[in-house]
Amino acid sequence: MDVGLVCDACSALTPIGVPQCARCGQPVALDPRPRRQSAQPPTTNGTSPSTAMPQGGGGTACTKCGASVPPNFKFCQVCGTKQMPAQSFDVQTRVGPRQADPQAQKPGRSTLFFGGALQAARAKLTLIRGDGEDGVSFTLAGTDHLAGRGECPISFPDDSYLSPTHANFRYFNNQLVVRDEGSLNGVFVRITGTVKVEPGTTILIGEQVLTVGPARMAEDVPDSEGTYYSASMQRGATMELVQQLRGGSNGWVFRVDTEVVTIGREGNDINFPDDPFISGRHAQVQLSGGVLSVTDLGSRNGTFVRVTGEHVLKHGDYVFLGQQLLRVEIV
Repeated sequence: MDVGLVCDACSALTPIGVPQCARCGQPVALDPRPRRQSAQPPTTNGTSPSTAMPQGGGGTACTKCGASVPPNFKFCQVCGTKQMPAQSFDVQTRVGPRQADPQAQKPGRSTLFFGGALQAARAKLTLIRGDGEDGVSFTLAGTDHLAGRGECPISFPDDSYLSPTHANFRYFNNQLVVRDEGSLNGVFVRITGTVKVEPGTTILIGEQVLTVGPARMAEDVPDSEGTYYSASMQRGATMELVQQLRGGSNGWVFRVDTEVVTIGREGNDINFPDDPFISGRHAQVQLSGGVLSVTDLGSRNGTFVRVTGEHVLKHGDYVFLGQQLLRVEIV
């Protein structure tokens, strides 16, 4: 029984150790990889198939003996040495838009500069889920990034406490700022330590929305007929905290005659024992020398102050809008 290799091109039997088919000149070898058949037919002009070159050239020189190797041939037809042709992938590497090249006619794949998008995004917002874990992140790679319930880049369509266009996270003077876009319920930023606030500022403590400021005294004047309005006696106070209820009406009104008032769940000047998001001692409000300030007392869920105008954000800040809590991460 004859032992050898069957040529893939013409099915002729070639003895073991012979690198080319004796009939057609195609290379044969114990190579498990699939071999492409050459489109070049055997020559009929009397030239040996092992040295025949297709019309128009295009072959390469053998890396061992220097003989001409036709295109797509894996082995030299003279010495049998395996050839390693250079492969062209036609790949272009670029940064930014592709520039027109009148000499480049071949279509190619475009490799984007790694990190270009990351460099453009100087910050991102990460949503904090109800269980306290991180949720989806929003990359801030442009200049303005609108957020709200409507068609915005940062959209929460199911949050009915968000206005259609609620806030804008934008870069200004190389800083990230947040701006309230005339929303109904406002934008709140978590404070650290003590911050000065203007009279009439709204703060968020747990689920309590409170407006703080100096106490106001109503004028006790009669009506057009000289009759005075009869009600509870109005006592003197230094500060006034008004609870805002859902629907827009006022709830409790706390009037205190001290410069400092503490707020929490129990053991404070003002207590909200039924609010599970308020710490035992949560925050304090102080009015001293005409300066109004709010201090977080190390609460678990934080104290938030409503933004007026534009507010500069820092890495690690928390922003609350609607029912969404977002963490700011500056890249």
